[in-house]
Amino acid sequence: MHKLLLAGASTLALTIGLASSAGAVDLMFPKGKGDFNWDSLQKFADAHKDLAGQTLTTWDAWNDPAGDKAQWEVVLAYFMDATGVTVQDGSSKNYEEQARIDIQAGSPANITILPQPGLLADFAKQGKLKDLGDDTTKFITDNFGAGSSWANLGQFAGPDGTKHQYAFPYKQEVKSLVWYSPDAFKEKGYTVPATWEDLMALQDKIKADGGTPWCVGIESGGATGWPATDWVENILLLTQPPEVYDDWTTGKVKFSDKRITDAIDLFGSIVKDDKNVAGGTKSVATTAFGDSPKGLFTVPPQCYLHKQASFITSFFPADSVAGQDYDFFYFPPMKAHPELGNPVEGSGNLVTITKDSPAAEAFIEFLKTPIAHEIWMGETNSSFLSAMKTVNPKVYSSDTLRKFGDILLNATTFRFDGSDLMPGPIGAGAFWTGMVDYVNGKSSTDVAKAIDDAWAKL
Repeated sequence: MHKLLLAGASTLALTIGLASSAGAVDLMFPKGKGDFNWDSLQKFADAHKDLAGQTLTTWDAWNDPAGDKAQWEVVLAYFMDATGVTVQDGSSKNYEEQARIDIQAGSPANITILPQPGLLADFAKQGKLKDLGDDTTKFITDNFGAGSSWANLGQFAGPDGTKHQYAFPYKQEVKSLVWYSPDAFKEKGYTVPATWEDLMALQDKIKADGGTPWCVGIESGGATGWPATDWVENILLLTQPPEVYDDWTTGKVKFSDKRITDAIDLFGSIVKDDKNVAGGTKSVATTAFGDSPKGLFTVPPQCYLHKQASFITSFFPADSVAGQDYDFFYFPPMKAHPELGNPVEGSGNLVTITKDSPAAEAFIEFLKTPIAHEIWMGETNSSFLSAMKTVNPKVYSSDTLRKFGDILLNATTFRFDGSDLMPGPIGAGAFWTGMVDYVNGKSSTDVAKAIDDAWAKL
């Protein structure tokens, strides 16, 4: 049962969902039924019997009452049922800024969950986050696909300049995807490429057959250019060690570094060839990213391939069916770089303790249980993905989500969207506009210099 309250402590009016204490919560999935790891919930409950009557406040990015918010509150219901803790869950459309305001005012939620590592790094440096300890680092490393990547993502420098484990990963997203039409592939006899080299051979084959390989659109209003940054980031992970990627996102490796301009030019070898892109190169910067995959569904197809993150399905035709009208494959690794394994680019949420309490510490332990992931995985119309290896993939509510999950579990390296890790004026500014300029004709050298110059002025 959930009631809506109005939070008065904050400078803004915020909607808070008050989840009732144990004995009054509604549990969507009957305990003991289905393929869920119910034993993990019971063990957690047995270890936290002393929390009954306590209150836990949470703050997160999930503010759609008919979507993620409602699904997240189902997960919270199981935590409350296991512990007797009452959870007050809050969010708003400007959740990042409100988190900043509340933390600076000394009135944060016990648990703050954000998809912005850079913002959390600021909080850690200010001493506003609790160190989750080496045990949490070991747990993430041992239990997540590409575990060291996820552990590192939640490690920030504290006030003393030393890195600590301040965040736990929860609810991941995959960006290293290429979408296609199974029917179109079958008609032409095309097969899903296993390597980058195979992908480029398929691109050439499509052109030789009289078709157009790609649909690409990077228009997004004031954020125009961001889809192109995803391309460059993903290509960099396919061509360089992850440490280069890390140093690039922090400014230690400049955009003008040949390793970066080579990645930009590899992207350019695709989109700057008119024969590769539906509508030609001139259409790339003016086609809305949400409209760009529509060419996959025309008869005959305007294109056969579209690179975009898992959320793009919300822009597909309403009557399209996964596995029939569309499918996807992992943006493949390079045969020329076997040492890089299977890198994956994506994003996700990081859970932190911003006001310590026994219930807050127990909540982090709850997220280490498979059930805390599986409940959301199993909800209808869920978009939840987990990179935790102990979850049961059978509980995913669709085959599509299960395949996304497989990509996360099989990743050898995971890296967060690079532009989101960079300072805002660069990642959400100069990098975006630079990629538009590049697509519209500027050289990678000139674009890189302009971005580096902007970074130097910060």
